[in-house]
Amino acid sequence: MLAGQIALACAAAFAGAAFYINFAEQPARLGLDDKNLLEQWKPSYARGFVMQASLAVVSGLLGLLAAWLSADWRWIVGALLMLANWPYTLLVILPTNKQIEAIASDDAGTTSRTLIMRWGTLHAVRTALGCAAAVAYLWALNSQGF
Repeated sequence: MLAGQIALACAAAFAGAAFYINFAEQPARLGLDDKNLLEQWKPSYARGFVMQASLAVVSGLLGLLAAWLSADWRWIVGALLMLANWPYTLLVILPTNKQIEAIASDDAGTTSRTLIMRWGTLHAVRTALGCAAAVAYLWALNSQGF
């Protein structure tokens, strides 16, 4: 089923990108001084948001389509896990994002570093959601003999 396979590919891309952010990019940027840390985080977040938001929506919608086409509820599990990234981001992460974005580069310091560290912890939930969705999609594909 093509819709399910593409949903899985998008979920895997989302999970991979989120994993990279948490395990490579975030630790590397925390090695920067406060001003450069803030200056690196802002454009990185802006670019990552567009990519990950798109992957979450496409994967979630294709997962729902796969559920409808196959009449298999397992696809809904993966789709809901992917789509859960949106309310989680808007309700939980966005307040921290706005605080970080409001800090001018010249005002970077302990507060901005602490917020970016908190952001990394909050972002780890997105990584977990993406990984869980990919596993759910694999479960659904496996149940259909793919």
